[in-house]
Amino acid sequence: MFEKITIESTINQPSPAVWEFWNNPEHITKWNFASEDWHCPYAENDLKVGCKLLSRMEAKDGSFGFDFEGIYNEVIFLHKISYTLPDGRVVLTTFENLGNQTKVTTLFDAEKENSLELQKNGWQAILNNFKSYAETNKNPT
Repeated sequence: MFEKITIESTINQPSPAVWEFWNNPEHITKWNFASEDWHCPYAENDLKVGCKLLSRMEAKDGSFGFDFEGIYNEVIFLHKISYTLPDGRVVLTTFENLGNQTKVTTLFDAEKENSLELQKNGWQAILNNFKSYAETNKNPT
């Protein structure tokens, strides 16, 4: 049984734009990292149940990197995505349409190696980076 962690942010973009920025690999590579000394050089996303999300996260100095991947359990266009990581943990992200804003909430199963605080802070930093990216880019839709 995994402990659950929740992160959230309200993005100043309508939900179709947020969905596109969140799911398009061209955009994922531009925001999917927690700090400026990291980057995401590669991403692929086949946004269908049973298909895969994969992104490469690396320190810019080459000292560390890892692949992040999941298999989709549920995809409801503009509203919800859920996937299972290779270790069995589940990630659920919802997109709440607030007109010209979208509330993004992610609930994920914590892993056992790092503290809950460290995991929450890391995932929230990535979400904050997403918010910054989405709000400073033109609506793609």
